[in-house]
Amino acid sequence: MTTLDSYRSKITGCLLGGAIGDALGGPVEFWDLDRIRRECGAGGVTEYVAEIVDGKPTYGRITDDTQMTLFTIEGMIRGSVRQDRGLGFAIGAVRHAYDRWLDTQMHSSPTGDRDGWLITEEWLYSRRAPGSTCLSALEEAREKKSGIPPYDLQARNGSKGCGGVMRSAPFGWLPTGWVRRDDTPFELAAQAAGFTHGHPTGKLASGAFAALIAALMRGTPLPEAVDTVLTQLSGRPHHEETTRAIMGAVDAMARPASSETIESLGGGWIAEEAFAMGLYAALVHSGPGEVLDALSLAVTHSGDSDSTGAICGNILGALHGESALPPELAFEVEGRGTILTLADDFVYEFTAHKRLHGDYGPYTRWTDRYPGW
Repeated sequence: MTTLDSYRSKITGCLLGGAIGDALGGPVEFWDLDRIRRECGAGGVTEYVAEIVDGKPTYGRITDDTQMTLFTIEGMIRGSVRQDRGLGFAIGAVRHAYDRWLDTQMHSSPTGDRDGWLITEEWLYSRRAPGSTCLSALEEAREKKSGIPPYDLQARNGSKGCGGVMRSAPFGWLPTGWVRRDDTPFELAAQAAGFTHGHPTGKLASGAFAALIAALMRGTPLPEAVDTVLTQLSGRPHHEETTRAIMGAVDAMARPASSETIESLGGGWIAEEAFAMGLYAALVHSGPGEVLDALSLAVTHSGDSDSTGAICGNILGALHGESALPPELAFEVEGRGTILTLADDFVYEFTAHKRLHGDYGPYTRWTDRYPGW
C-alpha cells in the first residue's frame, strides 16, 4: 500500500468508523444499562437498534455528532481553498460551516441561500437531538451581527459539553508538512471547539483528541499515541481535568472490560469523559479484528452513547483504516455516500490542490463545490 493509499484508508476509516459508532449508540443514548441489556441482550449493543420513522423500522441513523463532523470537513476544505488569496488557513471557514449546519437545524430543506454542495444534501435537514449548547452559541453569534455571524467569535459560555470533542477528529488528518507551527491539529481543534464551548476543558479535550488522531495517522501505535497526547497537554494551563480523564482510561485497562468499568469513567456528557470513554473502549479492543467489540463496549452504558461510540470509531478507523470496519454495520449507515465523498474530497484538497485550484489557475469547478469561504 502506498503512502497515499494508507492516508486515504485512514481518513475514510476514521470518518466512517465515527459514523458507525454514532449510529450504533444513537438509539440507546437515553437508555440505562439495565434497559440496554434487557432489549439488546447480555452482550450489549452489537447491531443497529431499529428506530421507527414514518411508521417503518429504520437502521443506522447518524446523529448531530456526524452531521457536525461533516460540516467540519467541508469548512476545512473551504479554508484551504481560501489560501489562494495569499492568506493562511482560515479557521473561520469552519465557523462559517457550523453556521450552515445551523441552517439544517432551522429549515426543513435547502433554501437556496447558501453556496457549496453539502448544504444541498436534503438528508441532513433533520434534527437528531442536537446539543443545546451548540445551537445556542451559534444562534447567539448569528444575532450579534443581524444575521451575519462573526466567524472568529469564541463562545462566552462556561460549557465543556462533548459537542466540541465529538466533531474534532478531522483536524488530526492534516498532513504534517501542511500545518504551520501555530496551526497544529491540537490548536485548530481547540479553537474550533471554542466556537460553541467556552470552558477550557472543552477546548483542551477537543485538541487532545485531534492530537491523538494525528499521531495515529502517522502510524504511531495507540498506547504511544496516548503518551504523545499527555505530553502535549502537560504544559498547557487548565489541562488537569483532561489529563486526569485520559489517565483514568489507561488505568481502567487493569480492570475487567465491562460496561460497569466504562461507566466508572463518567457518563460521556462532558468533553473529557466522552474522550476517555471512547479511548478506553479502543484501548481494550485495539486489534484490527476487534472493532465491533470496541464499538459495542463504547456504546453499552447509561450515558451519551452516540458520542462515545463516534469517538471510539474515529480512533480505530484512524488506527487501522477502512478495511477493519465491520461490513455488517458499514454498508447500512445513513449517508454513506456523502461520508465517503467528503473523505475523498478531503484527500484531494490536501494532497492535490494544485491540480484543482489556484490564484493563477488551474480553474476547475472545484471552487464551485468548495467556495473559499
